[in-house]
Amino acid sequence: MPELPEVETVRRGLAPYLTGTTITNVIVRRRDLRIALPANFEQSLKGRTIKDISRRAKYVLMHLDNAQTLIVHLGMSGSLVLKESLPDEFRKHDHVIIECTGGMCCIFHDPRRFGLMTLASEKNLASHKLFSVLGPEPLDAAMNGKVLYKTLQSSKAPVKSVIMDQRKLVGVGNIYACEALFLAHIHPSRPANAVTEKEAKILAAAIKKVLEAAIVSGGSTLRDYVRSSGDAGYFQHHFKVYGRQKQPCTTCKNKIEVIRQAGRSTFFCVHCQK
Repeated sequence: MPELPEVETVRRGLAPYLTGTTITNVIVRRRDLRIALPANFEQSLKGRTIKDISRRAKYVLMHLDNAQTLIVHLGMSGSLVLKESLPDEFRKHDHVIIECTGGMCCIFHDPRRFGLMTLASEKNLASHKLFSVLGPEPLDAAMNGKVLYKTLQSSKAPVKSVIMDQRKLVGVGNIYACEALFLAHIHPSRPANAVTEKEAKILAAAIKKVLEAAIVSGGSTLRDYVRSSGDAGYFQHHFKVYGRQKQPCTTCKNKIEVIRQAGRSTFFCVHCQK
């Protein structure tokens, strides 16, 4: 599933080409995505100018000139790919095609149909059911060690589970949680409320560092993930622990171990992480 860095990479890929353009046509080839497209979807988008493109958690937000926002979630295997002109043929799972002034097309492709597209009022965005339960953004300046420490102190669950809980902190998926905990020298199974304030400060910085590095690298290369350019990301080349079970730790040379937590594989170094 595309995580925060992948979605931010997509946002950055779309913004220079779509911001300021006007939507001239919308082709819907399938309406029954994770949630059905609104009945007036095409009519609501036609003629609207895209003022800005932002991101909230794993959602791409296209802000329109009529105070509406097009919300896009890529689901498990979705992508938003730009084309300089309308293709002669569509792929099987090209579900929504948005044509803009200048000929640019944005194609929503989703083989598994776990993604979604919907519209919401700009002023009610924060209280929208998709966003009202979400925690803070890990890359925001306000997310610091003190804030994270307070969050961790409220739970006895494993620290990895807490930082992956979208109600506590958005966008820290399995890969990035493993990598950040390694950088912070914190064992993933440690109870969250056993993390000290000093360690929480280090962990907050590690989360930012890992996510920012992944964004610069274009996200992690997951099986189904592609950027808006159609290329795969390549952050996987920089993994310290994720997917490296039985390989030597880059710090102490002991073998990386793997355990299961909440159905996910957790990679860590038992010698470096306490």
